[in-house]
Amino acid sequence: MESHIEKQNRDVLQKSFKEMISTLPKENCWGIPEALYQYQGFWLTPPFLQGALSAQQQFQAQPTDIILCSSPRTGAAWLKSLTFATITRTSYNDSTTPLLSKMPHDVVPFMEFDHAQFSTNRHLGIPLLATHLPYSFLPRSIIDSGCKLIYICRDPKDTFVSLHHFIARYNKSQNTQPVQLDEAFELFYEGVNWYGPYWDHVLGYWKASLEHPDKLLFLKYEELIEDTVLYLKKIAEFMGYPFSSEEQQQGVPENIVQLCSFENLNGLEVNKTGKHRDGQGDLAMENNIFFRKGKVGDWKNYLTTEMARRLDQRTLEKFRDSGLSV
Repeated sequence: MESHIEKQNRDVLQKSFKEMISTLPKENCWGIPEALYQYQGFWLTPPFLQGALSAQQQFQAQPTDIILCSSPRTGAAWLKSLTFATITRTSYNDSTTPLLSKMPHDVVPFMEFDHAQFSTNRHLGIPLLATHLPYSFLPRSIIDSGCKLIYICRDPKDTFVSLHHFIARYNKSQNTQPVQLDEAFELFYEGVNWYGPYWDHVLGYWKASLEHPDKLLFLKYEELIEDTVLYLKKIAEFMGYPFSSEEQQQGVPENIVQLCSFENLNGLEVNKTGKHRDGQGDLAMENNIFFRKGKVGDWKNYLTTEMARRLDQRTLEKFRDSGLSV
């Protein structure tokens, strides 16, 4: 439990964060109640920015931690479920795993909000934590501790379409008017979206993965979709939880892939009717908002040829000379 002095210190810290945030450039957009604020080149809403600043001050990484990193709508829930099921495979089976009764975002906590929950998980031997923070925002202790990071990125066109639908569903749940696709497109193109610009977010982790390949595993959503079992084995090896030859003969990786498939997770009652962060005000969201299609190339059903061309051109420009293509 938090002591009186700790609470006082936290309140003082939060007050100073709020005062600093109020001085930043801001945009009221995407039809969401809260403005996006620009801080050190990225756009965040106040709760997420306060969470980021708090994590920078207070989060103490340990060498055994495994941090799952992503920009929103690039496969975070899937990566959480795959890694959680892999790490806990000797503790739970297909009928007892918490993934059946909790959504992935509640099973693997977010660094920006859930320090206390993560401490509990650590004691249970589950060293998984997630973040949407850009690489440049990560608490110093993460870099210094030498803990492992896994980053997942996705085709910007599919990322944008998924983000637009996600925010539109959130708008609907809040009885606010969603923005039209073409307006949302221009915002995303200019980098004005949650944790945007998207390309800068990806590049930060990509460059870090080239410098520290033993500490940062860089994944592409499309490749994970194409051969999930192969990449799950790579992920397990990287995390330090490799599948034994006996487990592979028994089909353990294939079972985890099936358990964590979009079709299976999407069909679970908790992900249809439950609520994420219930009781936490504006942070509370219906679980079903997080599950849409999980398909590669769905952008073709929504973007005009010109929109796709512009996003592809922007991606080429941003990633030029980096060695990265998505």
